[in-house]
Amino acid sequence: MSHKRGILIHPEEVGNYWADILIDSGLNLVGIHPRGGVKAAETLNNMLEFVKTDAFLEFARRMRSNGIELEYEFHALSWLLNRELYSTHKDWFRMNEEGERVNDFNMCASNNDALEYVAERSVELAQKLPFTTDRYFFWIDDVRATCHCRKCKELTPSDQAMIIYNHILAGIRTSNKNATHCYLAYVDTMLPPRNIDPCEGIFLEYAPILRDSDLPINDTNCEKNREQVQHIDGLMKVFGAKNSQVLEYWMDNSRFCGWKLPYKKLKLNEEVLRQDVQFYKSKGFETLTSFGCFLGEDYAREFGLPPVKEYCEILSG
Repeated sequence: MSHKRGILIHPEEVGNYWADILIDSGLNLVGIHPRGGVKAAETLNNMLEFVKTDAFLEFARRMRSNGIELEYEFHALSWLLNRELYSTHKDWFRMNEEGERVNDFNMCASNNDALEYVAERSVELAQKLPFTTDRYFFWIDDVRATCHCRKCKELTPSDQAMIIYNHILAGIRTSNKNATHCYLAYVDTMLPPRNIDPCEGIFLEYAPILRDSDLPINDTNCEKNREQVQHIDGLMKVFGAKNSQVLEYWMDNSRFCGWKLPYKKLKLNEEVLRQDVQFYKSKGFETLTSFGCFLGEDYAREFGLPPVKEYCEILSG
């Protein structure tokens, strides 16, 4: 069983500052996470240019030489399926509840040509990511928006996501036979897929963004947290514990700041973190990680270094 302890940071925060913190922390995994939302394709393109630079490559080399794995996690679908294709391939895009094909978010999960295109683009995207592991995290769009066409309406949001992730993995495996890919359990996809099975190599990533972070995730008196944890056993039954990952918000200063400036001082709730870690380990999760955005050099100049080392000590138990 692999036990990884990680954190996700924005590409624009990458450099010697974070390299020094990570090397000193005891963490063994860092994820690069360009911002999502409606500009996800734009921020992903910016990251793909940044990873070519000497500054990033030096950061990546320092990670590797210190035993810290480097991965990338982001909302990728609006990049994988270019929205401009709508003018020539309208049927590739989702149908909204009014019966109109729209190119705002996600895709038609029942269109085989669109899925093959996404699979091919996934290979291209994977090959642009230097120093990565064999684990890939090309998420669907960060919205509640699925396809309601005649075929897709019989599928749950989780089913539609599962189809897309299966095709992404199949595409990447044409160039990397050892590739694996996550199923992101998040917002509408928290429920296990009901009609579509994961292909071999799909692993569970659990991201309970709708939780109350002031209380332990398994606090039975907290309605928000009850709703978030109620599907874990079902998810584990479908995906198994192998490579399973928790993506939490313990260190996510961007979330605590409402995803906008100005920065606020991060207050790591160590007691909640301890109880959460114990709970997740009891469920069999192998990797524990958290967003750690809005903790770059600008943050440190105002508030001092973030509590990354303390965070790692608790993950390590």
